[in-house]
Amino acid sequence: MHGSGEEAREQFALLNTPLGQKWSGRARYAAAMYFNKRGELSDEALEIYRICARMDGEDPIAVLKSQHVGIAWLNRLNEVYE
Repeated sequence: MHGSGEEAREQFALLNTPLGQKWSGRARYAAAMYFNKRGELSDEALEIYRICARMDGEDPIAVLKSQHVGIAWLNRLNEVYE
C-alpha cells in the first residue's frame, strides 16, 4: 500500500471486511475504488471487486488469483500482510 495516511489505512481495513458480513462486498468494492483512483489497483482488478460487490461471501482475492488478474495488487497485499 503506497502512502501512509489515515484514509488509506481505513480503506485498507474495509478491503478486509469479513466475508459474509452484510454489505461487505460493497464495502470492499468502495475501498477498491479508492485504491484504483490512487493508481494502485488496475481497472481490470477493480472490475473483479465490482462483480463480487453484490456477493458478500465471495472472496475477490480468490477470484483475482484464479483469473490471474491484478498480480501487482496481489503482490502489494502480500507485502502488507508479511
